[in-house]
Amino acid sequence: MLAVVFLGPFLKLCLYLDGWLNACIAIERTVNVSKGVTFNKKMSRHMARYIIVILPILIMGTIIHEPIQHEIFEYPIQKYVLIENNNSTMNESSEYEPIIEHHAICIIRYSRSLQTYNTVTLFLHLIVPFVANLSSAIFIIFGTARQRATIQKNQTFKEHALKQMSEHKQLLISPLILLILTIPRIILSLVSGCVDPSSNPWLYLCAYFISYIPPMLVFAVFILPSELYMKTFKDSLTR
Repeated sequence: MLAVVFLGPFLKLCLYLDGWLNACIAIERTVNVSKGVTFNKKMSRHMARYIIVILPILIMGTIIHEPIQHEIFEYPIQKYVLIENNNSTMNESSEYEPIIEHHAICIIRYSRSLQTYNTVTLFLHLIVPFVANLSSAIFIIFGTARQRATIQKNQTFKEHALKQMSEHKQLLISPLILLILTIPRIILSLVSGCVDPSSNPWLYLCAYFISYIPPMLVFAVFILPSELYMKTFKDSLTR
């Protein structure tokens, strides 16, 4: 019972924490580009220590109600077991004896207001990090292009922007991939009423666990689309 109650919130904590840490990295990257040579690395490391400690506490505070809402629902199922008599033929002596099987499942009961709160927090944890990553990518691409256009006037701002988009395309591709992978989780959270997964359990489970794939795809999402990161990765393997 305890494992079931705390496993779901723990998985959510890890998933949300991954998204928010990526958003924090994107924000730091944006500040680095805007500050330039005046960027304070010491202050950045100091803030990172506080964020690593405070962020899990804040996320856990938004989902702390979930373990409290779990309940055990017990229900009986009547089945019939075939009883055979070895001294007679099956048609003459076959009988069915009814038996009662007791089953128990862990369920969560939410009020309407609490369900609305869950939906709001879900969008907060999934959409806000995506917006932060996308906004950071746009700022870095066009901010760097504006700086290059001011210094290197032999090329237009549009040419610099296209060049920066080619160099930093992973900054745009990564948030979009993460958003696509979180769509099944958003759909499941918006489904109202009870869902019976018994008719097609694999489809239900696949749609649920797809949302937990992004933390396992850091290499594919952030390294493969970037020529610089791939070159660094290959150099590391060579050394």
